[in-house]
Amino acid sequence: MAPAPIEIDSLTKRFGDVVAVDDVTFEIERGEIFGFLGPNGAGKSTTIRCLLDLIRPTSGSCRVLGLDSRKDAVEIRRHLGFLPSDLALYPNLTGRQTLEFLAHLRGGVDWTWVDALADRLDADLTRRVAEYSSGNRQKVGIIQAFMNRPEVVVLDEPITGLDPLVQLEFHGLLREHAAEGNTVFLSSHTLSEVERVTDRVAFIRRGRLVAVESMDDLRDKAVRRLRLEFAAPVEAEAFLAVEGVHEATADGATLTVQYEGSMAPLLRAATERDVISVESGSIDLDEMFLEFYRDEVQA
Repeated sequence: MAPAPIEIDSLTKRFGDVVAVDDVTFEIERGEIFGFLGPNGAGKSTTIRCLLDLIRPTSGSCRVLGLDSRKDAVEIRRHLGFLPSDLALYPNLTGRQTLEFLAHLRGGVDWTWVDALADRLDADLTRRVAEYSSGNRQKVGIIQAFMNRPEVVVLDEPITGLDPLVQLEFHGLLREHAAEGNTVFLSSHTLSEVERVTDRVAFIRRGRLVAVESMDDLRDKAVRRLRLEFAAPVEAEAFLAVEGVHEATADGATLTVQYEGSMAPLLRAATERDVISVESGSIDLDEMFLEFYRDEVQA
């Protein structure tokens, strides 16, 4: 059986007395878009830098395509694309000159493919990098990450500065890349971005892995909202004891409820009180995301 494209095993990284990453373990499968979520400073970039041998772990190991990230770092780079969160480019080169320079380091690329990427992202490669907005610099960064058609692509906060239409095109590129059997490791602090495209997601908090969930399972666990209209005023307290209900507020004959799990107990309680209409709200994954990081939000 082929090795997992990315394997992180008991990874720990300390900077003096500061533990940036603490005993993190997970695998990413072939053909998967894997999200890595956490607030700034949670340990996402440190994990990625260890994976790419940009810094050395204190303990633990990382493997890419079955290769050791330290011993086989050069070979790994032949099959990998990377976009760092703090992308730095030569200001006096044009976008195309930047890509040509990086292409020579890779031993050459298919320029038809590069031009197609530039068209998709609406990237003007004729201007100097110094003249670019942050979004246009990010476009060049995305192109260089994909221009060698990597089997594994690692993206750290990739949508920074991109306008919404370019974000949609970029997310389409991710799906196509994964559909071809490649692997995407997407680090972000924005749940909405990860929700749109990922198959699974890992949550990291203060350097420790909180959870690894499929997006389908995460949606099943997420808190849902219902708005119910009754023939007569109702009391919210009557619904707080219903299985799965977390919160209930009443405004006359209108009841708003947050719940998780099956809707059946809530609907049974509603039909006993002459419910007229039921309106389902959107799945509130943001609330679940905040629950993982409640301490940081309150600090």
